[in-house]
Amino acid sequence: MGLCCSRSQDIPISSSSSESFPRHPSKQSGKSHPPPQPQPRPLWQPAGPPPSRSLTKRRQPSSQIGRILGKPYADVKALYNLDRELGRGQFGVTYLCTERSTGIQYACKSISQRKLITDNDIGDVRREILMMEHLSGQPNIVEFKGAYEDPEYVHLVMELCSGGELFDRIIAKGSYSEQEAAKIERQVVNVVHVCHFMGVMHRDIKPENFLFANKSEDAPLKITDFGLSVFIEPGKVYRDTVGSASYVAPEVLNQNYGKEIDVWSAGVILYILLSGSPPFWAENEKDTFGEILAGNLDLQNHPWPSISPSAKDLIKKMLTRDPKKKNHRHRCLEHPWLRENGVASDKPMDNAVLRRMNQFRASYKLKKLAQKVIAQNLTEEEIKGLRQMFSNMDTDNSGTITFEEFKSGLSRLGSKLSEPEVRQLMDAADVDKSGTINYTEFITATINRHRLEKEEDLIKAFQYFDKDNNGFITRDELRQAMAQYGMGDDVTIDEIIEDVDTNKDGSINYEEFVAMMRTGTQYHDGNGR
Repeated sequence: MGLCCSRSQDIPISSSSSESFPRHPSKQSGKSHPPPQPQPRPLWQPAGPPPSRSLTKRRQPSSQIGRILGKPYADVKALYNLDRELGRGQFGVTYLCTERSTGIQYACKSISQRKLITDNDIGDVRREILMMEHLSGQPNIVEFKGAYEDPEYVHLVMELCSGGELFDRIIAKGSYSEQEAAKIERQVVNVVHVCHFMGVMHRDIKPENFLFANKSEDAPLKITDFGLSVFIEPGKVYRDTVGSASYVAPEVLNQNYGKEIDVWSAGVILYILLSGSPPFWAENEKDTFGEILAGNLDLQNHPWPSISPSAKDLIKKMLTRDPKKKNHRHRCLEHPWLRENGVASDKPMDNAVLRRMNQFRASYKLKKLAQKVIAQNLTEEEIKGLRQMFSNMDTDNSGTITFEEFKSGLSRLGSKLSEPEVRQLMDAADVDKSGTINYTEFITATINRHRLEKEEDLIKAFQYFDKDNNGFITRDELRQAMAQYGMGDDVTIDEIIEDVDTNKDGSINYEEFVAMMRTGTQYHDGNGR
């Protein structure tokens, strides 16, 4: 459900993450030096006790009929053997699982019942299941096996896509051509085509939601997340702010849109596939939105002179400012550059594209981990201040903050934000798409946005990696830190060092670390371009 919130320039503005978060003031510890490092704590675990018992009280079912699916409880472990954890989000955990009767492996997303408090929570889960059931069996869409409910969790069992992430596969190949980019983009556009043909607007088309089905060379690319998808209602104008910052269409920011927004997002992916960086980006999400609304599309600077006119023509049609003129998904698939056996060249592209894509990927991974470290290093005084702020906003003591409570709380803090801007902040913090902000979401959102500006927190994060405290993060130290979160392989670690180490001394000093954290992903090709 929803998106991941801690991404450098692709931050969810409605929920993975996505950094359009509240700029809440927080208590200062008063210490001139950071405290000793605590042991890593999973981000799903709150930084302190919640301000209300309702956040931790387990809802006991009144019958053996599940309140989410409306069916009798099922013991998923009797059908599947749940193995190692594949991923963890605000809503629950995804496990590798094996069907006991066949030995076939699947992915099981287990959503905690304790997260499903409101009618909106329940509706979101039901809608996601309905979307997956409706679209399952279509090309480039993850297969849905089934949904099961017990007193503690709702389990969504689906196809296991073991082939890895989109950019990881491209970079591992070591060479790359427009023809290969066209093959990937054709599958992305086909997802848009299938969704729209079947009456669904996806609303979160981005690389992070695509995985390869397996590790084979010709493995299909599959979209795996439908947490923000809705059925298209003819004639309806959509106004809720959803998506991820770098991929969101301008009409979403203007809160007046239709299904064409999926074509725009697919166009952003194409731009990245051909240049290694997004078409619109800035130091923070607010300025990124400004760049999207301004619409200054660069197809002139490096590496664009070496990209074919046909590819650039398709990008311009997909990223047009006028939704009425946006290239229809049928016409996208029929475009000469995108067609199978079309005009896309098999000549290797400039290595600078892969280097830029490397940095786009690697810097994000380091920044994501550093944000977790900052979240886990709050002092007791800071926790107390944030907890009190949450309680002050939660005026009905429900354990969650509604939009009206959030708007009122920001107003009391002196905020002059407009209602649409408050809505964007609210949606960004609401990771699990419940329509409210719980305590964990509030803490995470506050940290991801506000605390990256504080020197003492950046020092704490740097010292977490700098194990021997000599002022440099080495490859071994980075490997050790990332291994604790299952995030680092040797290739990724080498890429991070290469991209963040601007003085090329083989390690990351504090100044380089801060530059990476504060300015977001910087795009360069190593030759000053």
